[in-house]
Amino acid sequence: MSVVNTGSHNQHGFSLIELMIAVAIVGILSAIAYPSYQEYVRSADRADAQAALSELSQFMERYHTQTGSYENAALPFTSSPKTGAARYTLSIEGTPDEKEFTLQATPQGAMAADKCGTLKLSSTGAKDQKSGMSQAECWRR
Repeated sequence: MSVVNTGSHNQHGFSLIELMIAVAIVGILSAIAYPSYQEYVRSADRADAQAALSELSQFMERYHTQTGSYENAALPFTSSPKTGAARYTLSIEGTPDEKEFTLQATPQGAMAADKCGTLKLSSTGAKDQKSGMSQAECWRR
């Protein structure tokens, strides 16, 4: 008696081709998603620096109310975020006089190559950023 093979085999698992196609799809999705994620993180760090500049501007106004001048003001904190790895160094640009000041957030570390560069906020509320970038691109509303 002979055994007849009907050609029906039960296959389990993936073939090498199917596995390579899945790896290629994951690679393509990662190549698209990762840069978007990085820009989202940079945008969040930039927003944190802007909030810190606003907080320091309020500090400077309180200082002016108490002393009648912006001169000799020392900032209560000089990095953004306040805890963890600093993404921006916060400072007063130049020397504040009696009537005006300009605060600046200088990117550092992971933010050093940020498209907006150094962010500035003056006592008049004027906002500034890297030349060539629009205020709408760099400052949240």
